Amino acid sequence: QVQLQESGPGLVKPSQTLSLTCTVSGGSITTNAYYWSWIRQPPGKGLEWMGAVADSGTTYYSPSLKSRTSISRDTSKNQLTLQLASVTPEDTAVYYCARSDRMVVTTVEADDYWGQGTQVTVSS
Repeated sequence: QVQLQESGPGLVKPSQTLSLTCTVSGGSITTNAYYWSWIRQPPGKGLEWMGAVADSGTTYYSPSLKSRTSISRDTSKNQLTLQLASVTPEDTAVYYCARSDRMVVTTVEADDYWGQGTQVTVSS
């Protein structure tokens, strides 16, 4: 059973860089044919796909967030990392990591695995 767990600070100040880690157990992040995504859900809004890293290590980003987003992985620790620069209060959201056979994830499908999510608030 694949399990994903997000971790990181719950409060970030405006203009700072948000950094989150997704620790994966029960499966390797280099397993063929899967994408490992970061998705967020602002309060009262739908899911927003931020980007993903493929089994090959290639990264893909949402065009609207590409200039501020960096996704990386540590295969030795089986972890993914999200960095979002120059945050504003509009970046307040629950942040999720997920495994899917789809690169862009905006819905929860039966074959996907998701973490429980972590709340990040941007406020001074």
